[in-house]
Amino acid sequence: MTEKEREKEQSAETSETPEAPPAHRSASAWADRRNAQTEATGGPVVTTQGEEAIYVFLLALWFAALVTTAVACRGILWLQMPDLSAVSHYNPPQATLIYDRDGQVIERIAREYRIFTPLADMHPLLAKAFVAAEDGRFYRHDGLDFFSIPRALYHNLKDGKKGQGASTITQQVARALLLSPEKTYSRKFKEAILAWRIDRLLTKEQILTIYLNEIYLGRGAYGVEAAARVYFGRDSRELSLAEVALLAGLPQAPSRYAPGKSMDAAITRQRYVLNRMAEDGYISQEEARAAFAEPLRFRDNNRDADRHAANAWYLDAVKRRAAEILNQPLAEAGVKIYTFLDPALQEKAVNSLVKGSQALAARRALRGERRPPPQAALVCIEPDSGRVAALVGGLDFAVSSFNRATQAKRPAGSVFKPFVYAVALEQGRRADSLTSDTPLTVETGGASWSPKNADGKYLGKISLARALAVSSNVAAVRLLREVGIEPTRQLARQAGILAPMPDDLSLALGTLDISLLEMTAAFAVFADDGMFHQPLLIDHIETSDGRYLSGGGSGRRALPESVARQMKAMLEGVVRSGTGALAAIPGGAAGKTGTSNDNRDAWFIGFNQKYLTGVWVGYDHNEGLGGGEGGGRAAAPIWRNFMRAAAP
Repeated sequence: MTEKEREKEQSAETSETPEAPPAHRSASAWADRRNAQTEATGGPVVTTQGEEAIYVFLLALWFAALVTTAVACRGILWLQMPDLSAVSHYNPPQATLIYDRDGQVIERIAREYRIFTPLADMHPLLAKAFVAAEDGRFYRHDGLDFFSIPRALYHNLKDGKKGQGASTITQQVARALLLSPEKTYSRKFKEAILAWRIDRLLTKEQILTIYLNEIYLGRGAYGVEAAARVYFGRDSRELSLAEVALLAGLPQAPSRYAPGKSMDAAITRQRYVLNRMAEDGYISQEEARAAFAEPLRFRDNNRDADRHAANAWYLDAVKRRAAEILNQPLAEAGVKIYTFLDPALQEKAVNSLVKGSQALAARRALRGERRPPPQAALVCIEPDSGRVAALVGGLDFAVSSFNRATQAKRPAGSVFKPFVYAVALEQGRRADSLTSDTPLTVETGGASWSPKNADGKYLGKISLARALAVSSNVAAVRLLREVGIEPTRQLARQAGILAPMPDDLSLALGTLDISLLEMTAAFAVFADDGMFHQPLLIDHIETSDGRYLSGGGSGRRALPESVARQMKAMLEGVVRSGTGALAAIPGGAAGKTGTSNDNRDAWFIGFNQKYLTGVWVGYDHNEGLGGGEGGGRAAAPIWRNFMRAAAP
């Protein structure tokens, strides 16, 4: 090759330019290609001015994307956007509901009264009514209604305050579950972002389910199911169109539109909802007019208050028992508690106690003893199952919530005597076996004790049946000395008496402090042929995840059937011709009176074929009831009046 040819070849090589990067290639790939060319030629690659501009543009674009991403991340961190798990795993706090034996709700316990209800279980027009009233474009937007935003912004700027929002139902869900309620632009911005994300995360039906269970509708009700029960006393599925429209008008301002505060405002809002439903095609104009003309009947809150006052004592005992079973606060449990409360019997029990206490105070007034009415308590049990039908622990729960049926421990007095006689029958004695009703002195540890009969009279040789009927103290002490203290205590324990019992002959006179519920339940061994049944307030508890928890309860034999029937006959004699004569009722009854020292406590526990009922009367501070006011005079008439009222 000549020198001229060699110079031409070198000139051609140095004049070649590298290819420009195709649009689909990255800057890094193009740089790799250039490096490969450099290695192949042994020198640097020469680029043109246009190629350098493209390279700079790509680098600038990459840098801008990086900066934008960083700013966006910083903005999200600055806004502190909440996690959406509260929405995607919606599990709101629900009220704990307590039901009576007829399945009616008698108490709700919650920080927020809510009853979660799936959309399919609601009234079919409920969701449509709320959509029409609150967010007519709900099914057409993506969580944000951009047609409403300019209107709201205009009014806010015009009024100089943040009064209007353009909140969709989805935004309201975001605000209720994830944000605080303050009216700031930063919160609204977060609300908008969250609503957009929620709309992509959930279906419209899922969003509506959350909304209709979460929205506050006044009077402490959260969600439509709770509101339906608060305002109308019925399930949401049972509402009429008129009632549905009234509820759908509440979210905008529950305090302003709630019935009872401003009925005119509530009706005006109801008309608006019905018109919107008709305009959106959910109902016809004729249906809207008919619904608007329908008279509204609201729940009687005064009657509810009266019922709650009557049930308060029973509910107090139920709550204590349920808390033991669940081992957590009832306001957080969200369970359904099904009880054996009979509301009709409960009301009759309250009335009987009030009248009986007032009658005692009136008798004292006639004797010149001006004292306030004493307290009183009553327990009514179904003896063949232990189910507690009624329980009243005082005269007025609002004045004193101390439950004298379950919490007070008072001397049992002579209502304990039947257990001494039952042991005697079990050991072979009969109702007509004789015992001595004569003065008695007992030597105990170097000291002497002489029990006395309440009336100071002694009948000599009498049958066991007669001794029990007249409630002879000396006969009971003699009998306990003969049959043994420990066998008597064992029978009492078999009958459910857990209260401490003295280990001496005073046990025959009922020197143990015991609750009315415990003492009454023990008499089931006489009422149910020797079987004891634990007293039951709760049937079962249904948890939010569908589990059933038993309210407890067990039955066991405490006495042979033959002995229990003999005791029943002897207790019938107490009412027929003994200290319990004022407890006589049509159809017959059996029972026992009881009176503690100085007439401080008056008892009567008795039963018929259906109910076992115990009554206690006394003052909280151990004041005497007055002369002659023992179990037969103070407690037996209350028992009689209640049992008559309870008769079918």
